[in-house]
Amino acid sequence: MKLWVGLGNPGPRHAGNRHNIGFMALDRIAEAHGIGPWRSRFQGLVADGVIGGERVLLLKPQTFMNLSGQSVAEAARFHRIAPAEIVVFHDEIDLPPGRLKVKDGGGHAGHNGLRSIQAHLGPDFRRVRLGVGHPGHKDAVAGYVLHDFAKAEAGWLDDLLRGIADGAPDLARGDGTAFLNRVALRLHPPRSSKPRPEPRPPAPSAAADADDTAPDGRTMLQRLADRFR
Repeated sequence: MKLWVGLGNPGPRHAGNRHNIGFMALDRIAEAHGIGPWRSRFQGLVADGVIGGERVLLLKPQTFMNLSGQSVAEAARFHRIAPAEIVVFHDEIDLPPGRLKVKDGGGHAGHNGLRSIQAHLGPDFRRVRLGVGHPGHKDAVAGYVLHDFAKAEAGWLDDLLRGIADGAPDLARGDGTAFLNRVALRLHPPRSSKPRPEPRPPAPSAAADADDTAPDGRTMLQRLADRFR
């Protein structure tokens, strides 16, 4: 079994926050692949099913971000899931909005959710880093990630989440490159290659029609010939 964790804060107050994009990713995966219902367990909300031929347990910790590791460690111990089989979806301020990267292991870069998980399980788990952009100054980060996505961001956010759901089977099979390609197709769909229609020939002008049926009964050619006689 694999364990996929979405990071965020519980409650409707935080549902639309940038910090909750990990929850949003798991919700979209569950919806797209018919996984559910969600139930309370391991200090979080869990749902399990088969994705890409692999059994996957989805977990949204309800401990608040800085204690996420408690929930993740409890679920991992119960199901005997090694850190290498754990994927954590989280917001990433060091990536532009709509960008995504997959990383195995590494530090927490100040992210409190990752910090908590590392304290319980070590660093050897896979991360799906979901770009939300940076506010421009480190002192503004806390307020920025705890604020809802702007309405203008709805387009790329929906494309990103759809792409994650599309690529979930590849991720479950361990193919990070194919997963990223699926997301890229949603964010940057190929342009249409349909040929342009041939231009239509211009319609005969009314003046030409009028000349051809002049009152004296001659055609245009006859009148031109008579002019040079």
